[in-house]
Amino acid sequence: MENEGLQFLYLSEPDMLEAGVLDMKQCVRTMEDMFLLAGKGDYIMGGPKGNSHGIMLWYPENPAFEGMPKAGPDRRYMVMPAYLGGRFHVTGQKWYGSNVENIKKGMPRSILMFSLNDADTGAPMAIMSANLLSAARTGAVPGVAAKYLKSASAENIAVIGCGVINHACTMAIAEGMGRINKVYLYDINKDRAISFQQDMEKEFIAEYEICDSLEEALRYADVISVATAGKVKVHITPEMLKPGALLTITGTAELPDEMYLKNRVAVDNWQMHLDYLEEGKMHEKGLESIKDWASSYDMLMLYDKGILKEDNIVSLGDVVAGTAAPRKSDDDKLLLVVGGLPIEDVAWGYDLYNKALEKGLGQKLKIWDKPHWH
Repeated sequence: MENEGLQFLYLSEPDMLEAGVLDMKQCVRTMEDMFLLAGKGDYIMGGPKGNSHGIMLWYPENPAFEGMPKAGPDRRYMVMPAYLGGRFHVTGQKWYGSNVENIKKGMPRSILMFSLNDADTGAPMAIMSANLLSAARTGAVPGVAAKYLKSASAENIAVIGCGVINHACTMAIAEGMGRINKVYLYDINKDRAISFQQDMEKEFIAEYEICDSLEEALRYADVISVATAGKVKVHITPEMLKPGALLTITGTAELPDEMYLKNRVAVDNWQMHLDYLEEGKMHEKGLESIKDWASSYDMLMLYDKGILKEDNIVSLGDVVAGTAAPRKSDDDKLLLVVGGLPIEDVAWGYDLYNKALEKGLGQKLKIWDKPHWH
């Protein structure tokens, strides 16, 4: 056999689509496998404690040099490396740049790429477009949460914000719950809610109701998916939720302190959120530096002040692995706070890489026949 040297597979966004990057049912299953390994501890993320979200370039507010990037809303560059064990046994890293000014140039706010590497040699296996990969794995997490955190009698869901992200989240929740009786929809743009219902009716059978208010949508919901964006955030209080409700927030929402203090809080990985806390304290602006991008900022402030106790917080991986119980009673209200784990990208990227190999997708690019120096 001819020596092929060292090469890797390049997967464009069209390749990723053909490989099934938006297959939410499969993505939920992959995320479940990943959370099981996370609960067992068979993973390594960045940082000395192995639990960092990633390494970020903290752009200065007043750059000392011409052309140096300047701090701004959603302006950051981040690399998210990780190793995942089990059936994956692979390393990888997602990296992305984010700048709201991209929109004016006809590009997404964030542009993401992902690389997959052999865990033993470090050799590159694949480099792939990751905007859709990241969106899919983000949307799949509420599906895993719905399966493991919902109350025993859960059958109705509420969708708050009928956009693209909640399309993925709703598909994932439907997969996680197995059966849905009724879907309550709420969006400030009613036409968007109507369009959302039409799309969902093609995906799974349930009764749908478009609601005129947030309160109406939440009243009878057992699992709630909030995926909203913009300056005006939805305001949710514990009294708006029925006993046993699970509230998942993928977008933005305004939550009072009592939401964290009166309810059980589930997170994707508590140790990663503690890492946010440590990194924020090292910054010259202190914890204020993580306010705009850390989804758990409000919760961490309560924890740091000693108001929120750690025994009220549970990691989703521990629940999936069976080492922690999400509820003390079926009437407990649960809040899911996620920051996004690098091992989610590794898991979904690995499965898509193998699917691409099966289908003969992508382009093989050679690095060398033989290394010049070794």
